[in-house]
Amino acid sequence: MLRTVKHMEDYVISATDGNIGHVKDVYFDDETWCVRYLVVDTGTWLSSRKVLISPISIGQANWAGKQLPVSITKEQVENSPDINTQTPVSRQQEIRLLKYYGYPYYWGGYGMWGDSVYPNLMLTGYVDLVSRPNDEDPQGVRAVKAEQHQDDDMHLRSSQAVIDYRIHASDGDIGHIEDLLIDEETWAIRYLIVNTSNWWLGHQEIGLKM
Repeated sequence: MLRTVKHMEDYVISATDGNIGHVKDVYFDDETWCVRYLVVDTGTWLSSRKVLISPISIGQANWAGKQLPVSITKEQVENSPDINTQTPVSRQQEIRLLKYYGYPYYWGGYGMWGDSVYPNLMLTGYVDLVSRPNDEDPQGVRAVKAEQHQDDDMHLRSSQAVIDYRIHASDGDIGHIEDLLIDEETWAIRYLIVNTSNWWLGHQEIGLKM
C-alpha cells in the first residue's frame, strides 16, 4: 500500500523498551527515489534531539494506530552518533550511523537495499558484509563495492525541502509538489502529488509516477 509523507508525520516510533519519539521528516535518495531515513523528534527525554532511523530497523507497522516499531533500544538511540538534521547528511556520517547499529550498507548491491528490494531483508542471514565475507559472497565482493562508494556524492534530500518545488512539463508549468507517496514495504517513492490548482481549474492534485 502507498502512504503519503504527510500522513506519516507524528507517527510514534517505538523501540523495544519504549517510545523514541515522533516522525517529523524523511530523507530520500534522489537517484533511486527511496526513503533512507526517518527524521524522529525525540521530545523531552532527549531534549528534542532529532535522530535518524533507518527503515532497516522497522518491523510490522501499526498503520491504524500510527505506530512504527523498531528493533533497537532507547539506550542505543541515546548513544547513537549525533547528526545535524538541519544540514546535508554526508556518506561518512551514514557509515558511522550504519556501523553503530550493525547494519550493512544499502549501496553497492544489485537492488534498492543491498541485493534486495526490502530493507528488513538486509538483516536476514546477514554476516557483517562491511568487514567480512559470508558463504554466499566468498570473496567479499559486496563489501568491496560498498567501500568503493563511500566517497560518492550524496543524493539525500529532505522531503520538507522539496515540498512546494515547481513541476515543469515540456510545454509549461504544471504546479508544485504537495506530497510524496511511499510504498510501505520497500520505502520507495512511487508518485509525487502535484497541486495543479493554479492552471487546471477543478483539479487540485495529480500523481506523477517516479
